[in-house]
Amino acid sequence: MLQTFFRNKNISKILKLRLKSTIRDTTLTYASETWTLRKRERKQINISETKVYRRILGPVYDNKKVNWGILTNKEIYAMVKKPTVTETIRLNRLCWFGHIQRMEENIIPKKVLYMNLETTRLRGRPRKRWQEEVREDGRLVVGRGWKKRVYNGEEWKKILRTGSRRILHMPME
Repeated sequence: MLQTFFRNKNISKILKLRLKSTIRDTTLTYASETWTLRKRERKQINISETKVYRRILGPVYDNKKVNWGILTNKEIYAMVKKPTVTETIRLNRLCWFGHIQRMEENIIPKKVLYMNLETTRLRGRPRKRWQEEVREDGRLVVGRGWKKRVYNGEEWKKILRTGSRRILHMPME
């Protein structure tokens, strides 16, 4: 349904971009704060997002080469000026981590986060755990000493807002 809507020439690009962010992105990032994404999954999400942007923005006429062409990823993100879905997932994960850290010790989500399960892991390379992803996100978005800043809720929200501008369209593996 959305594909035909995005291809419709009678609807403005601004409206299409708004609908993309309100319908598709919110659906895609629902409960994303609890995900651990592999490199392949991140890549698939980024590819699908750029495909949608290309469908919305359409081909561009190049005066130098005197022909039509598609936009590169850098050109797309320069035009859109919004964080990618994978960047949004990163910020959601950090926001949820901050919320859990500020909880009291006896609340269930905090107990589950620091719970040690007495199970054996499968053979081979261990899967990335949620806490490892959060650690990596914290280093990328906030920098050094990010764990100490989590406990001040207002400061943490401000850091995440500025962090979203800082990581805007940074290459994701």
